[in-house]
Amino acid sequence: MEIIIICLVAFLAAMLTFFSGFGLGTLLTPVFMIFFPVELAIALTGVVHFFNNIFKLFLVGKHANKAVLLRFGVPAVLASFAGAWLLLHIPDSNPLFSYEVFGKSFEVYPIKFLISVLLINFALMDLLPIFKNLKFGAKLLPLGGALSGFFGGLSGNQGALRAAFLIKAGLSKEAFIGTAVVVSAFVDFTRLSVYSSRLLKADLTDNLLLIVLAVFAAISGAYLGNILLKKLTIHTVQTIVAVMLIGLSLALGLGLI
Repeated sequence: MEIIIICLVAFLAAMLTFFSGFGLGTLLTPVFMIFFPVELAIALTGVVHFFNNIFKLFLVGKHANKAVLLRFGVPAVLASFAGAWLLLHIPDSNPLFSYEVFGKSFEVYPIKFLISVLLINFALMDLLPIFKNLKFGAKLLPLGGALSGFFGGLSGNQGALRAAFLIKAGLSKEAFIGTAVVVSAFVDFTRLSVYSSRLLKADLTDNLLLIVLAVFAAISGAYLGNILLKKLTIHTVQTIVAVMLIGLSLALGLGLI
């Protein structure tokens, strides 16, 4: 059952990546967390996200702006090291807090609570009208790269911040998408190199089929998303995805999953 759920989410989320401020990593991470420990879930999401980005590089990577890549991408890659390292070293042996509802006890651990807060904030950036026009000038590109890279390494989610900064960089639509894909691919490669120690300790052979199928599903979704890019309404898709994400994040933060 987990294979069907994860592959379906990977397909839909990869398709939505072309239309929304957040995409594959934002939706797939909490779903992986339902079936795997949080650190491994983020790492596995990174594997799927990375290969999906490699595919997208062939689709739109040629449109990336080299100057923006240097000012935004380099700080993003460097900061992603710090975020990924922090993820692996946040104390998570004891619950942050616990509570009881209808005779059933729930425990909330630090990493899950932190990730849930981050996911909710990323979702709100696309859901609330006050954030709809949140944009930053070109002078803040290095800061934006550092922030998106750090949170990309820590939580696997960087799309909302990346879009908010790059949208004001004077790029064409094609250059904006291409630059975002290149930056995301480099951040994925960086954080996966940090996660590798955790991946090597895990028995991935039992999950190899799941990873392969999830990657294939994500690539298929990305391909379809590229075709449908000009045919769908962005606002409606963003709203639906944000509401779903907040629901998953609340469940994660309350220790329900």
